Amino acid sequence: MHAPEFAIRSRRVVTPEGVREAVVVIGGGRILDVVAPGEAPPGLPVRDEGDRVVMPGLVDPHVHVNEPGRTAWEGFETATKAAAAGGITALVDMPLNSDPVTTTVEALRAKEAASEGKRWVDVGFYGGLVPENARSLGPLLGAGILGVKAFLVPSGLDAFPPVRRSDLRAAMPVIANKLLVHAERMTEKGEAENGEAGKTGDPRRYGAYAASRPEAWEQAAISEMIALVRETGCRVHIVHLAAASAVPMLEAARREGLPITVETCPHYLFFSATDVPDGDTRFKCAPPIRDEANREGLWAALRSGVIDFIASDHSPCPPAMKHLEAGDFRSAWGGIASLQLSLPAFWTAARARGFTVADVVEWMSRRPAAFLGVSDRKGSLAPGRDADIVVWDPEATFTVAPERLFHRHKVTPYAGKCLYGVIGKTYLRGRLVYEHGCIAGEARGAILRAS
Repeated sequence: MHAPEFAIRSRRVVTPEGVREAVVVIGGGRILDVVAPGEAPPGLPVRDEGDRVVMPGLVDPHVHVNEPGRTAWEGFETATKAAAAGGITALVDMPLNSDPVTTTVEALRAKEAASEGKRWVDVGFYGGLVPENARSLGPLLGAGILGVKAFLVPSGLDAFPPVRRSDLRAAMPVIANKLLVHAERMTEKGEAENGEAGKTGDPRRYGAYAASRPEAWEQAAISEMIALVRETGCRVHIVHLAAASAVPMLEAARREGLPITVETCPHYLFFSATDVPDGDTRFKCAPPIRDEANREGLWAALRSGVIDFIASDHSPCPPAMKHLEAGDFRSAWGGIASLQLSLPAFWTAARARGFTVADVVEWMSRRPAAFLGVSDRKGSLAPGRDADIVVWDPEATFTVAPERLFHRHKVTPYAGKCLYGVIGKTYLRGRLVYEHGCIAGEARGAILRAS
């Protein structure tokens, strides 16, 4: 057992038993105990945070870091600094948009090597399922990846093509535990609509872009995956759910006992289509941000438990690829940069609907950690867990100033928005990595692997 080194005290500590006044005792990078005030070991240095919330660091299971190969888009140094500034202490990197994409063990090792000395938070990796690579998945899974990602529509990269149903059938028995799916599948009608939208109309109109990727695509993909889960027993995770109309079939699948989990993202819960000006390609993502009724449907699904947790889907690119001056939704890269802002963006929308900081921990720390298989180390303030801690003021507000973001590129639809939730400090295994606007300490993040 490690000797206690210091403690953090607050009147609002979010523990597995609830929010209470407590002292978190830390030693050897771990939480040794969570005790009532006055019960900390005598003589132990105590950092008193007053009324600020002390809670476990966030776990973001959906981030595009893009290194190696496309470090000009983001990179481990900038992405993990942004994560630390956003209260995120562990993230998982998607198998694209790096070059090479992570579909082989060799590509995984290249990505791990590229991250050395640049990880300000812990980083895990997914592998990729592409046509005809089912035989590569066993070695990838054995090499320490946390799951396997597949697209059912073109990803935007030729090196990461979409999979067919035959590819899924071949791979799902190999994966067995965790297949993450970008759940859009073109229907015959959808292909016609998409093709027409791609050739005609004003490319600056957001409504035309949103219509080019209709809700029917998500419905078709999710229906297909439910059938394949029933057939194979493979555990499937639907990433970035945007269509609330797909919730009833997911509810039915849950009642049937099928192993399906679901995430959505802060931008689908914060914005609606009416917030997106024509020509403002900062908002382009796939699936698209939909109308207000859809947004409230997603909140209802989160409240009821159909949506399991929140992930950022941080997917940046160089500003030129957003075609900001032309405002061309047709040709702009799809993806929203939001890693540093996930907590305040989500909290701003959540508090307006009556949710609490304990709900934030459930959806952004505990459940993602459980999904990834790392809940023995991450996701809660409990003895034995890593001392990954964020200290923040949920009542304080700030205006998003892009120049204060640590992302490599500062293009974000949250620019100028007034958000609740000012993050004061972030600790990684008891070491301060962010404090009041500044990165602190050294890059000592580890590679995160499933237990």
